[in-house]
Amino acid sequence: MKKVLIANRGEIALRVIRACRDYGLASVAVYADPDAEALFVKQADEAYGLDGSRPADTYLDIEKLIAIARRSGADAVHPGYGFLSERAEFAKAVLDAGLIWIGPKPEVIEALGDKVKAREIAKSVGAPLVAGSDGPVSSADEVIAFAEQYGLPVAIKAAHGGGGRGLKVAWKLEEVAELYGSAVREATAAFGRGECFLERFLDRPRHIEAQILADSHGTVVVVGTRDCSLQRRNQKLVEEAPAPFISQEQRQKIHDAAKAICAAAGYTGAGTVEFLLGVDGTISFLEVNTRLQVEHPVTEETTGVDLVIEQFRIAEGLPLSISETPAPRGHAIEFRINAEDPGRGFLPTPGRITLFDAPSGPGIRLDSGVASGSTVPGLYDSLVAKLIVTGATRDEALRRARRALTEFAIEGVATVLPFHRAVLEEKDFTGEDGFKVHTRWIETDFAAKLDAMARPEPVGDDTMMRMEIEIDGKRHRIGLPPGLLGGLLGGLGSAAKAPANSAKPGDTPEDAVLAPISGTLQSFKVAETADVAKGDLLAVMEAMKMETPIVAEKSGRLRLVAKEGDYLQAGAVIAVFETGQG
Repeated sequence: MKKVLIANRGEIALRVIRACRDYGLASVAVYADPDAEALFVKQADEAYGLDGSRPADTYLDIEKLIAIARRSGADAVHPGYGFLSERAEFAKAVLDAGLIWIGPKPEVIEALGDKVKAREIAKSVGAPLVAGSDGPVSSADEVIAFAEQYGLPVAIKAAHGGGGRGLKVAWKLEEVAELYGSAVREATAAFGRGECFLERFLDRPRHIEAQILADSHGTVVVVGTRDCSLQRRNQKLVEEAPAPFISQEQRQKIHDAAKAICAAAGYTGAGTVEFLLGVDGTISFLEVNTRLQVEHPVTEETTGVDLVIEQFRIAEGLPLSISETPAPRGHAIEFRINAEDPGRGFLPTPGRITLFDAPSGPGIRLDSGVASGSTVPGLYDSLVAKLIVTGATRDEALRRARRALTEFAIEGVATVLPFHRAVLEEKDFTGEDGFKVHTRWIETDFAAKLDAMARPEPVGDDTMMRMEIEIDGKRHRIGLPPGLLGGLLGGLGSAAKAPANSAKPGDTPEDAVLAPISGTLQSFKVAETADVAKGDLLAVMEAMKMETPIVAEKSGRLRLVAKEGDYLQAGAVIAVFETGQG
């Protein structure tokens, strides 16, 4: 293995590029138009454009990625996480092209990526499990029938995905239909398949996971555990290793189950086996993520194992560099730095970062995909960086984290930094009276009131302007950013800075319903002119791979203004209550 194409973007692409350098490999980046000036593109040994913006046309386009791998002379592909990392068809396409796939075999990804098959494997080795559907369900009526048999709440889960995408929890029967439809839409958008299955949802559970490594020589090692309970909308915000506040018996049960599941599946590579831990001590297998995790750095910091380099070694057919679970050295906590506004319910906030001033000092690691001046596109995930803090003990890690988060300054876009600072003062998290955080703690128990942050300035369309030119009698195709093209052609690019269907905030009518985020108006849930009641669901917007519902703040007759499919900037008018109504 000599040259690795990284089929991803952002901080994880940069993380893999750095591992390539450490291991003596050349790196090849691929980029969508909005990422043309991103850090990972600049740091890679080579970079190739994907000629498009939306994920389906770029980072999810298997044919384009394989073509670039061949063109660049790459002999291996690392998928990172998200996008195609857990798609068996991508792994197979890479192998069929004669390239090395840095990950599990396609048939293993298929088996474990199908959550129903994964449950069957877990059951076969005696792993702990809660009640679930026998297979994917095809209607909301089936969800209702399951709830009537096993009780509420019920988790509706994407059968072919992970990372919280396509996961909805129904607490009331009357919300089942909307949540089932939303789960199917999110799963289809994120993974290309919308099948969902059901599980009994453990109330107030913790999220505990085991990091595993497995080589082609039959060795499976559990590297350690992590706690990832602090989540919003089923997306992790804070993770730590080793998982604190669990008994040795619970830890061993998780280790044994994770190892047995991966051994039974014939796993090779780095992977994570996830479990839920109920307040009554119930442990239940959740899923296997057949890839590197976002939170892998906390395991690296507490074990001294470079998980990406281990992935390289496994892909080359070498044995693991460890043969048993390393003894933890201290405690590490990772804070995901997302471009979201916690004062507005963690709404995504794409935009341009005007200041990125990161902390440093003892025990501080930063995995970042941005710097001052970077643009955070609205088409991709909201994660921009990860702050990893390590101490000899959990208490020392918490003290260092307070210092580091105080030093951390980001301007231009809203971020979750205020939430991270606040949560470090919460006894439920610090554990002074016992660790009380669970996967819905933010929605149900977090009481701190965080101020809404300033909305980012609108950012123009970053679509590259492409044209044919002639150099020495030979035609070449070039792509230029709109801003540069505008400078070259007397302002032509300025006219192209916003998409044709991009609606911008203007003079706001009285009684207007405004877009809470910059993103795509996915669908209306009311008619063109409708009488609505306060609290009714009016529309759904999508940004950074997350759906945001828009509900009526009053009752009255509503007239729709925007159109489905429009890209709206935050504050744009979606609909207007007619005068005299409500």
